[in-house]
Amino acid sequence: MESRSPLQIQAYDYLKKMILSGKLEPDVLYSETRMSAELGISRTPMREALRCLSQDGYIIVVPSKGFMLRSLNEQDMEESIQIRCAIEGFCVQVIAAEADTKKGRKLLGELEKLLEKQEKLLLSGKQSGEEASGHSRWSDATLEAFMEYDHQFHRSLIDYVGNREFKKTFQRLMYLIHLTTAKALSIPGRTEDTMKEHKLFYTYLKDGDGDNAYKLMMVHLMMPLAMHLTKK
Repeated sequence: MESRSPLQIQAYDYLKKMILSGKLEPDVLYSETRMSAELGISRTPMREALRCLSQDGYIIVVPSKGFMLRSLNEQDMEESIQIRCAIEGFCVQVIAAEADTKKGRKLLGELEKLLEKQEKLLLSGKQSGEEASGHSRWSDATLEAFMEYDHQFHRSLIDYVGNREFKKTFQRLMYLIHLTTAKALSIPGRTEDTMKEHKLFYTYLKDGDGDNAYKLMMVHLMMPLAMHLTKK
């Protein structure tokens, strides 16, 4: 949000947290006035926050009525994944070519730390009994944390290139990415497979193997769509 006031930031962050935590539900029309009263602010900063959330792809504003959460349909999933493939595929080739540079090694260090956090999270989930009968049954908290590390992993690839339009596009797709990732990771075993793919991808990048890193990234990003089509 450009030139945003403290109250706009407060309203934006509050609603975004409510959306991502599942406290706001799809197919429900929410009142702008009621949300303003709940947060204790006037309607003007709330209206601006809603406008920005709409631009960022989280909600659909219904004029004179309120807003609804944006739902995930097959076309949205397919198009957002295709955009990610185009952007992240480019980033992967750039990073692989620069893996031996100071900048490249710094990114690899960041990715390695994120992988360690993901692996530690899954291990702690197993030790606490969140996994049963050979299938992952992770708690909501574990899945949310895993998804956040997943998003950070992919954002790091985009941030490396420094393309402002790439960053804006990724931010605009963030909610659809969140919904797509949540849908995929709810399938037993997908968290572990995601972890394996991330680690192999990291190895390819570290070795400067852009071709295999690119191929694996395409498979990785397209997987949710492939799983969705298989279930139809």
